[in-house]
Amino acid sequence: MKKAAMTVLSLALMTSLAACNSGKDEASSSPSASAGAATGSEAPARPEITLDVFSLTSNFSGEQPGWFAKVVKDKFNIKLNIMSPQLEGADAKFSAQMASGNLGDIVIFGGADQKWQDAIKAGMLLDWTKDGLLEKYGKNLQKYAPKALEKNKVNYGGGQSIYGIGIDVGPEQEGPSEAKELNAHPNLRWDLYQQIGSPEIKTMEDYLPVLKKMQEAQPKSDSGRPTYAFSLWGDWDGNMMMHAKAWAILNGYEEGDGFNPGGFTLVSADKDEAQGILDEGGLYLRALKLYFDANQMGLVDPDSLTQKFEDASNKMKDGQILFSMFSWQDDVYSTPERLAAGKGFELVPFSEERDFSNGFNPYGGDRFWSIGSKTKYPERVMEFIDWMYSPEGYMTSNYGPEGMVYELKDGKPVLTALGEQALPANDTPIPNEFGGGNWKDGRNQLTNSFKFTAVNPETGEPYDYQLWSSQLAKPSNKVDESWTKAMNATSAKDYLEKNNKLAIQKAIFTGTAPATYPDDLEQKRGQVATVIKEYSWKMIFAKDQAEFDKLKKDMIDKAKGLGYDDVLNFNLEQNKKVFEYRKAK
Repeated sequence: MKKAAMTVLSLALMTSLAACNSGKDEASSSPSASAGAATGSEAPARPEITLDVFSLTSNFSGEQPGWFAKVVKDKFNIKLNIMSPQLEGADAKFSAQMASGNLGDIVIFGGADQKWQDAIKAGMLLDWTKDGLLEKYGKNLQKYAPKALEKNKVNYGGGQSIYGIGIDVGPEQEGPSEAKELNAHPNLRWDLYQQIGSPEIKTMEDYLPVLKKMQEAQPKSDSGRPTYAFSLWGDWDGNMMMHAKAWAILNGYEEGDGFNPGGFTLVSADKDEAQGILDEGGLYLRALKLYFDANQMGLVDPDSLTQKFEDASNKMKDGQILFSMFSWQDDVYSTPERLAAGKGFELVPFSEERDFSNGFNPYGGDRFWSIGSKTKYPERVMEFIDWMYSPEGYMTSNYGPEGMVYELKDGKPVLTALGEQALPANDTPIPNEFGGGNWKDGRNQLTNSFKFTAVNPETGEPYDYQLWSSQLAKPSNKVDESWTKAMNATSAKDYLEKNNKLAIQKAIFTGTAPATYPDDLEQKRGQVATVIKEYSWKMIFAKDQAEFDKLKKDMIDKAKGLGYDDVLNFNLEQNKKVFEYRKAK
């Protein structure tokens, strides 16, 4: 996930960071940091180029707009044309690009999966070690992400070649890597939850009567449209329905095991346990039943069958949605004006909850930045990626140039008046001098590099503005104050950590590439996934329990007939190997 949605980010090795001084260092003054069009007598400006970015993680297609576009244009004289296959069928679009022989200038992969490894085998990705490319143009990468480079070389390059680098590079330290909130946990409209008496929630199914009372308390949105507990979208579905899988995350399980690409298992973050998604009594089928029951109660947006993420996001912004599965999803609702009025989303946990949490990972995650082998501009692409892995680049790609939404006071970052209005995801207008448009649309539409919660060595503060000392010293809004008093915690992460409701998946380094599906299993996986996704949506919108049960049986029968068990057994075999790696760590 985005997790998308969102938005979204990653960080450098703590040992490397600690060694950095507060000034500009050798790495940040490398070609990657001075690559912009020069002025005056410094150097002749380089010609403008447009880089095609083929991103398997982006929810945006087209030319990068707004303030981030201006940053990249001013610094590198580059425009970014983003192609997002997941908006038009990721598998089919990727296959078409592979067949064309050209994946673009920058390629961003969504996992260490078949696509990633097929692209390497087919020679579609540039080897960063050739012709001194990384050595000359990757000073920041070498300084701030050495273990991530080494992982890529050992796991995917035969110990010699480097075809990319993972995102979310973080320091070597224990504990959860998230900031105030995790990627996924159950957020509800806190003001409405309190209005109905703050009832206790023991199981995930117990949310439904609570949400029904909230819907009855506020049946219309700000614009007069009907409210719903859940507004779903299908364009993020992969091997299964994403929204059903998300409930597993709230129980400490994820599709991936931290090493192998996902399949048909849900794997515990911190226990040697995995379950098939079609297991009777398992979390996936349980989630489908929850959504079916919710729909029977009038709690599911009927547009969920056809809408995309952006449609659901607009409904959240309007106040139509009462439940937020992802902590960043409700950012568009929580404007300063609403928060000041006491309206906003907060964590409302359930007793059984154990949220999946990622630990810090100096090796980086399994989403990769890479360079297409047919690019005409390898040096300029390398310079750009290297800049994204510098403190300056990461700060700028998230907040724009100093003086726009933040400024430095005594070397520490402080939000400007514009930043107070714009962050985290508001459509606040941006002055033309910074690129125009609005803050939300102008954000970096690519992906992140460092872990957002790690410390910027140039300021001594985390990259995440919510953790800046200047922010922590400010009085909180009415919603946060009310929640803090009720929950005896300073943040969602603080509450989950204090109450032993975190399942932390620690980083592992295996020295080998993840196993890929043999051709016959890959074919079965694709066919089975199509059946599971189709029937999952049908089950949620079944007219009654009898139809739900029939559709469930049909889904299981068809999936098994197409080879579900073969793929599942392969997944379980790979998961068991990871359990052994965990013990050896």
